[in-house]
Amino acid sequence: MAVRKFKPTTPGQRHKVIGVFKGVITATTPEKSLTVGINGTGGRNAEGHLTTRYRGGGHKRKYRIIDFKRNKTGVPAVVKSIEYDPNRSARIALLYYVDGAKAYIVAPNGLEVGQQVVSGPEAAPEVGNALPLNKIPVGTVVHNIELRPGQGALMARSAGTFAQIVSRDGNYVIVKLPSGETRRILGECMATVGVVGNSEHSLERSGKAGRSRWLGRRPHNRGVVMNPVDHPMGGGEGRASGGHPRSRKGLYSKGLKTRKPKKLSNKYIIERRKK
Repeated sequence: MAVRKFKPTTPGQRHKVIGVFKGVITATTPEKSLTVGINGTGGRNAEGHLTTRYRGGGHKRKYRIIDFKRNKTGVPAVVKSIEYDPNRSARIALLYYVDGAKAYIVAPNGLEVGQQVVSGPEAAPEVGNALPLNKIPVGTVVHNIELRPGQGALMARSAGTFAQIVSRDGNYVIVKLPSGETRRILGECMATVGVVGNSEHSLERSGKAGRSRWLGRRPHNRGVVMNPVDHPMGGGEGRASGGHPRSRKGLYSKGLKTRKPKKLSNKYIIERRKK
């Protein structure tokens, strides 16, 4: 897949870089049985109070139900189509199982329409197949990794990301995550072989502020331009640096460790992402 640039006939096209759909996306309408309506919160909680600023508006979407568990063990499926999903950076693939069921999965690089995929311990470690980590050879790149067996994939799900199986340690498998962190994960946890597709997503540029509004992102104003009553970095005569970068509540926003020092999962982390 490649990205597409434009001849700048308008100011919004001058720096616009978007992904190519032609030849990649094979269906324009989603599977109706696997879509549900989704309401935007506008950054408000159940009581109607604004808890997250700079959200609101955006295009109307339908949520595609993604199968992150891949628990149809031993049942082969055929890739029917590769589709666009407005709710994530990756592309999704529609699977037709031989027993008549349908499901969406995150589409890895190299997955093609008509290809057969399967999940379970007996599956071959090929692109698109889902296996327990202890059944995947060392050195294989994987995505959609579970943290607990049966929980569903939580890690390496966005466009272009992948993790690599480094070694085995008893009941655990040592995996190097996209962040650079190396950690133990239980060998019964499922993962999908391959790299998440649409890796050129990082090269895209919106080109204009309006595209952010389509995504539901409202204008974000900096703390240094506010008054002292509104932000700790506000105020001052003329343009001021604002002092040490911090959040609106006064917490340092650069360099402050927010992870609990005695978190139980620390024992599974072999090497942190920040050396």
